[in-house]
Amino acid sequence: MAAKFDRHVKNLSGIYTAGILTHGFAIVVSRPGAGACKEDMRFYIRDLQTRMKIGDQEMKRQALVNLHDAVAEDERYLKLIVELGDIVNLLISFLDSPETEIQEEATKIVSLISGFDLYKGVLIGAGIIGPLIRVLEIGGGMGKEAAAKCLQKLTMNSDNAWSVSAHGGVTALLKICSCGNFGGELIGSSCEVLRNLVGVEEIKRFMVEKGAISTFVKLSRSKDEIVQINSIDFLQNIAFGDGSVRHIVVKEGGIRALVRILDPKSPFSSKTREVALRAIESICFSSSNSITMLLHYGFVDQLLFFLRSGEVSVQEIALKVTFRLSGTSEEAKKAMGEAGFIPELVRFLDARSFEVQDMATEALSALVSVPKNRKIFIQGDRNICFVLQLLGQEDRNSGNKMLLLSILMSLTSCNSGRRKIAASGYLKNIEKLAEAEVSDAKRIVRKLSKNRFRSIISGIWHS
Repeated sequence: MAAKFDRHVKNLSGIYTAGILTHGFAIVVSRPGAGACKEDMRFYIRDLQTRMKIGDQEMKRQALVNLHDAVAEDERYLKLIVELGDIVNLLISFLDSPETEIQEEATKIVSLISGFDLYKGVLIGAGIIGPLIRVLEIGGGMGKEAAAKCLQKLTMNSDNAWSVSAHGGVTALLKICSCGNFGGELIGSSCEVLRNLVGVEEIKRFMVEKGAISTFVKLSRSKDEIVQINSIDFLQNIAFGDGSVRHIVVKEGGIRALVRILDPKSPFSSKTREVALRAIESICFSSSNSITMLLHYGFVDQLLFFLRSGEVSVQEIALKVTFRLSGTSEEAKKAMGEAGFIPELVRFLDARSFEVQDMATEALSALVSVPKNRKIFIQGDRNICFVLQLLGQEDRNSGNKMLLLSILMSLTSCNSGRRKIAASGYLKNIEKLAEAEVSDAKRIVRKLSKNRFRSIISGIWHS
């Protein structure tokens, strides 16, 4: 029996040596059409599998290309690949191939498969993490890109984080991001993988110790949009809920880098500006020192610019950031009032969106708690009348009306505010709410009544 087997091996060896298994001698099986039955598709996959196993380098490469095209165009081939489990193992073995083209084509296929949640477990079970890390370390350019994209999909929600870490993946990814010799596609995908891993506290600490913050602050200044956006996302994620990490971001120049992106004269896209605004809100607003730095770098003027004339998507985020900033510190409120936020916020009070109405009203309520800002508000010709008109709208929700009343309540603390409210012609809207037992409305009416009584007494006294 052994002698018979040896003869078969000898025959196969002779066939291979003669070159019969090269691409030039191969019988090419065409891919079945769109309506093909499962058996025809299985036959085609098995043929590709055979070529990948016993063909020469070119035959293997072409089989991998054909397999990638089949999977990319028809998801039914994915199920067949999983059913024929040997193909998955074969593809993963090719990740360690010394032939760059074979490695890259195989990596592209497993990256495609990893995009389907149903099959991620199959790849993990076949031991894909280690080979992917090795591709990152010593593979070719296209292979590295595909490996990083594959890891990004396999680590979503911090899945498989410890496996990536155990195979040296964090170090390999940080090296790619820090050395500056790679393209934006690879660095951008590597940023995404690392961002996925920061949810594991021990891995996050390791990244911080290895200088990840400094690396990503530098990348946030990149001219490549993908790299810039993904690096800012990483900084936001690693700093979330961690004061010590936020401090490092600030120390490494993170605030200045983010504020520069918001310079209206800079060439950055709206998407990049949106990401920068979100990061500033997340990283800076919980620290008074960070707020002071933002004001020093001119952030308030930039924020007002986008609130006033930014594209719709940027304007929406600018309003949310304005709302948050108005609740941070007295220093910020004063700066916002002086910069000109009050008339812009008044403009949003009757927006179609209830959410926009509430944010604008609450931000105004916070700003007018500062005496200097009350004067600015009162000086606006229509501001008080407009707020009183809005109080009379039947379809306005009660929560927003309470915020409007809080604005008016602040204004009644000064004589000019009380006089303008009383002379507005819309006092009945407050009185109506007072009659409905709305406490703030009743307090405002009492204040105005005292003011009128004092005016009468004063008139009598001086007559």
